[in-house]
Amino acid sequence: MSDAPGKAADQTATLVPFPVREGEEPWARVEMDELIAGLRAEVDRLTAELVATDAGLTELLRNSGDGAGDDQADSGSSALEREQKLTMVNNTRDLLLQNEHALERVEAGTYGACESCGMAIGKARLQAFPRAMLCVACKQREERR
Repeated sequence: MSDAPGKAADQTATLVPFPVREGEEPWARVEMDELIAGLRAEVDRLTAELVATDAGLTELLRNSGDGAGDDQADSGSSALEREQKLTMVNNTRDLLLQNEHALERVEAGTYGACESCGMAIGKARLQAFPRAMLCVACKQREERR
């Protein structure tokens, strides 16, 4: 995604209305803008968090042999800390990719449609979980596998 000035303004000017399920109110422009702003803010937050966590992990890996000596408890504690940091980095990367994918779908005009069946994901679901790529039925089917 490009961070060129004016791109965001151009993008929202040609914003395709998000689909809704039967019985739902159509998306108001302000609701769509708020959802997009929330996704962008989350991308910024996760990017900053990833940089900080990545730096912490790098430092931890660099110092993994320092000060541990021959004490098995110290070595085990260091290994656990490294594993926890690595898990945090991987989780943050996954969330970042999900948010970026949602913004790409907004730009492509496909946001709000289930990536599996093509039906509307649902306004309430997207407001609660803006990264959703599947409708509830398809998500339940995926989780049963």
